[in-house]
Amino acid sequence: MSPEITQILTRLVAFQTVSRQSNLALLDYVEGLLAPLGVRLERFTSDDGTRANLWASLGPQGSGGVVMSGHCDVVPVEGQNWSSDPYTLRREGENLYGRGTADMKGFLAVAIHTMMQAAKSPLTLPLHLAISYDEEIGCLGVRGMLDALAQRPDRPALCIIGEPTGMRIATGHKGKRALHACCHGHEAHSALAPEALNALHLGAALIARLQDKQADLAEHGARDAAYDIPYSTVHVGTMQGGTALNIVPNRCDIEFEIRNIAADNPDTIIDSITRDATAIVAPHQGRFPQARIEIKEVSGYPGLDTPKATEGVTFLQSLTEPDSPLIKVAFGTEGGLFQERLALPTVVCGPGHMAQGHKPDEFVSEPQLAKCDYFLSAVVSALREGTEPALQPKPAKADS
Repeated sequence: MSPEITQILTRLVAFQTVSRQSNLALLDYVEGLLAPLGVRLERFTSDDGTRANLWASLGPQGSGGVVMSGHCDVVPVEGQNWSSDPYTLRREGENLYGRGTADMKGFLAVAIHTMMQAAKSPLTLPLHLAISYDEEIGCLGVRGMLDALAQRPDRPALCIIGEPTGMRIATGHKGKRALHACCHGHEAHSALAPEALNALHLGAALIARLQDKQADLAEHGARDAAYDIPYSTVHVGTMQGGTALNIVPNRCDIEFEIRNIAADNPDTIIDSITRDATAIVAPHQGRFPQARIEIKEVSGYPGLDTPKATEGVTFLQSLTEPDSPLIKVAFGTEGGLFQERLALPTVVCGPGHMAQGHKPDEFVSEPQLAKCDYFLSAVVSALREGTEPALQPKPAKADS
């Protein structure tokens, strides 16, 4: 593995790009590496101007080729017991420690180095690098860039999302919907509790229905054996309500999520939960007309489900470990959005393991980075030759 990759990773880790905080200094650094080499650069800036996506391109302009995609935001370190400064890269044996090394600045360091190496000789087909922001809070940042790219006639032929998979090819992940339920009751002195409507009780009833929904999905719902949890899941993350013991609370707030496999429509699940919420408050509305449970979607992203027989999947698998089975991952990525908005065959493949992410002393190993370097270098070789069918421009679909 080139020592330049470690040097780039050292700089990337030093930028404290926690979600919702500015990533512009990091992008300045990346552009400083790529612009002198003739890489075409374009930013897609957030509404408030503090964050941006970067789209970098090499080779001929037009369709076909590959996009390497990764996010540069990281999760916070507050409350975590690190052995060293999380924003200073630390080497211990084969492991490189620091916030974001696994998720996913390790991949970005290799991808940036790949662009730098690719610039040394002509490409027959294009190579792109997409760096996005605010992925960790719902794949929010990348959407503006994808909406703009969707208006253009030229499309890559294949997308690689570099989230950590141990350098195995993943063809899918579940979709996610994050939701907020606000339960409205009627307050009173706790001595007169039967004359009030306790919003926490409404919330408890809703959670019970969510548990029933989870049990039903586990027992009767669609299944996909490629996942560790082979069915769609419903999870409650927070419940808040009440101000004092002697007051019957009039409000309860619940945050919950749905992670669905491709065979389940999350809108159908949400509709069922909404009907349950209506049924919970219906018996109380005669006495308390204001009683209600409002359910609103906070964020979400589509799942990824790329057919195994796709040419691009077969090609990329031949560059890693051809005999290793394809996998699907539990965590979400922007891959579903690339597939949905740009109609791109998309896989997830990157160095490291998510088990090391989001925790103290996060790390990626140098052998994993070396595997990624070899993998992306092989992709560039195919782009130079320009003969790989999976990377060729695809004909536009005729209007029906």
